[in-house]
Amino acid sequence: MATTRKLPPSKCLGDAVAVVLDRHVAPGSRLVLGLSGGIDSVALLHVLLGLQASHSFQLACVHVHHGLSPNADAWAGFCDNLCRTNGIPLSIHRVTLNRHDPAGIEAAARAARHAVFAGIDAALVLTAHHQNDQAETLLLQLFRGAGPKGLAAMAEVQARDGWHAAQLRPFLDLTRIDIECYARYHALEWVEDESNADTVYSRNYLRHTLMPFLHARFPAAVVTLARGAALQAEASVLLEELAAIDAQQCVAGDRLDCTALAGLSPPRARNVLRWFIQQQGLRMSSERRLDEGLRQLVHAAQDARVSVAINPGIELRRYRGGAYLVPVRACATQAPVRWQGEPNLRLEQAGWDIAMNPVQGAGLSLARLNAARVELGVRQGGERMRQVKNGVHRSLKNLLQESALPPWQRACVPLLWCDGQLVWAGGIGFDTDYLAVGNESGVAPDCFPVIS
Repeated sequence: MATTRKLPPSKCLGDAVAVVLDRHVAPGSRLVLGLSGGIDSVALLHVLLGLQASHSFQLACVHVHHGLSPNADAWAGFCDNLCRTNGIPLSIHRVTLNRHDPAGIEAAARAARHAVFAGIDAALVLTAHHQNDQAETLLLQLFRGAGPKGLAAMAEVQARDGWHAAQLRPFLDLTRIDIECYARYHALEWVEDESNADTVYSRNYLRHTLMPFLHARFPAAVVTLARGAALQAEASVLLEELAAIDAQQCVAGDRLDCTALAGLSPPRARNVLRWFIQQQGLRMSSERRLDEGLRQLVHAAQDARVSVAINPGIELRRYRGGAYLVPVRACATQAPVRWQGEPNLRLEQAGWDIAMNPVQGAGLSLARLNAARVELGVRQGGERMRQVKNGVHRSLKNLLQESALPPWQRACVPLLWCDGQLVWAGGIGFDTDYLAVGNESGVAPDCFPVIS
């Protein structure tokens, strides 16, 4: 171990973490620390143990066993022994990683940890991220060409989608040197992950190769980079707020108005397009694809078929002056499904759940349906239906063309046949010859996309 030195009061980890806890932790709260066994999380555990009495919180730990290192079992054992010694409950989660993740094994490990953290029932999940992590993340994102959102600083406290607990990072204003000095001063023991020295990983390359050069020329590099990340976080919030303002004129549900989009400056149009994609829970595309999508939405001829791949499985399409994000999947062949009075049926291949709702004096005549062979399916070709009493039977193709349904939805419209005659089409309506009359019992089908 290196020679220890007493930390100056301004760098005292206990005082710094106490301030963070005062901001975010209510008395009696349950906190769960992500404990890897490394120096950062071990130091944070030691600090929390010293503050537990004064701040009245419940403390537990969680260890994620990634199985990547031959020493992984030993690390789990170290964490188990450390928690037993201090009377702290520990849960160990063994995860299986996708070693073929296109984002890399580091991203796969992070996703596995987050999946474990998401299921933790607590007020806060604590992680030991510090100022150096903040600076390294900023540089990595810069080299990836990220914008303000990607360059934004990690937040001290962060609510994550799908997590029961918020994530708290009590060390975020402290440097790696602060933590190392604290650990040595208190003679703490920790494990060393041998992969942290492997510069094949981008973060390790920055840490061991680039950052020493930066420190030699700019001693305050870590603090300055972290401050820059905080400013990017502010810029990201402003861009989100501007997008929400512009969306009031441009976005209605799943439709983005192309005329309103064209009325914005290119940066604002790009910003609201990003917002539109993110609001639908989709992964952001590359700048090249985003720019191409914007160009076609704004400048293509009115009758042009706009279709731009935004990311794998999703296309940006234009129809009747609106832009839509459409899953790329052909409507699979769907054999008709027999209805025999069930309240619900599923057209699995076509992606529809059908509710057969009982009604009175409306919908399709239940008596006529019960006396016939009733089937649900999708277009086969040649279907016709009479929508006006005593009118002519019209082709479903023409009815769909006159409807507001975009072309990519028409092949998968759910249909209901009664002895081979089309009597209902989702989004179109009923054949008038089969409607319930008077106070007759009827059935009103309704359709919902299958949620996988």
